[in-house]
Amino acid sequence: MANRNGMKRDLEGDLTIVRNLVAELTPEPDALLPLLHDVQSRLGYIPKDAIRLIAQALNLSRAEVHGVVTFYHDFREEPTAEHVVQLCMAEACQSVGCRDLARHAADRLGVGMNEATADGAIQVEAVYCFGNCAAGPTIRIDDRVHGRVTPARFDALIAPLRRAGEAP
Repeated sequence: MANRNGMKRDLEGDLTIVRNLVAELTPEPDALLPLLHDVQSRLGYIPKDAIRLIAQALNLSRAEVHGVVTFYHDFREEPTAEHVVQLCMAEACQSVGCRDLARHAADRLGVGMNEATADGAIQVEAVYCFGNCAAGPTIRIDDRVHGRVTPARFDALIAPLRRAGEAP
């Protein structure tokens, strides 16, 4: 997949960034999560090949690092689209129309859950609970949570994310 700027991923370049972050690191018992957040922030994902580098730097097993990466849903092992739209599919949001909203999102964007638009601009994902149950249906676009999202509000929220020339 392409990176967040629409360019083909450069895995070796990504690993160089990880090596630089590791080189700046002071190995401490609680350094893993901040390092993973730094990698995720810089690259938008944590390359599978980086797990070995991180484990060596922190004197951890690859299984320990992999376990943390896969446990937390905010860490990704694969590149994502430029923008990630997460729709809450938990029971409280289901009771106020999130399934209809998910169908609308699929129709509007032409993708299913866990798929990205052909241009790599928007990826849609199902998640289960943002803790915004009183204001469902809830979505999160990148790092911003939006409540009481109707199909019309969804369209307004994703409009600025579309690339120029892209159909509505």
